[in-house]
Amino acid sequence: MLQIGEAMLEEEAREAEREKRKYMEEQCPVLSVPGCMQELQELCRKLHKQIDLVDEERYDMESKVKKSNKEVHDLRDLDGKFKKPALKRVRMSADAMLAALLGSKHKVSLDLRANLKQVKKGVKEEVGDWRKNIEDKAGMDGRKKMFETDA
Repeated sequence: MLQIGEAMLEEEAREAEREKRKYMEEQCPVLSVPGCMQELQELCRKLHKQIDLVDEERYDMESKVKKSNKEVHDLRDLDGKFKKPALKRVRMSADAMLAALLGSKHKVSLDLRANLKQVKKGVKEEVGDWRKNIEDKAGMDGRKKMFETDA
């Protein structure tokens, strides 16, 4: 297994070297030094512009890396400083809790009976009727009445 791992590492190193050469060939073409002074000055101006662009990119990358490193450092510092406080059980009514959450400007009550529909209690005739009928039909008198009404 070690031999296989070493072979894979060597292959990765060769691949990285190939990619590096390819990138350098694309980004840094072969320099041809011109013979006259004016062409040489033009080449220098062109190279200075490219150097400025690369410098700007490098500066932007460095600032991003510094910012990221600072954030990571700050987060590592915060890791051990804060401890979770032990929470205490508090007994509150629902009204008191809503008042605490919403503030004193909202008056909220959880009177559940206030929202219920009012039902009038009346005489339950239907219930009385079937009970009365059963009592009337019970026994022999009830049987007689059934036959009398049917006939």
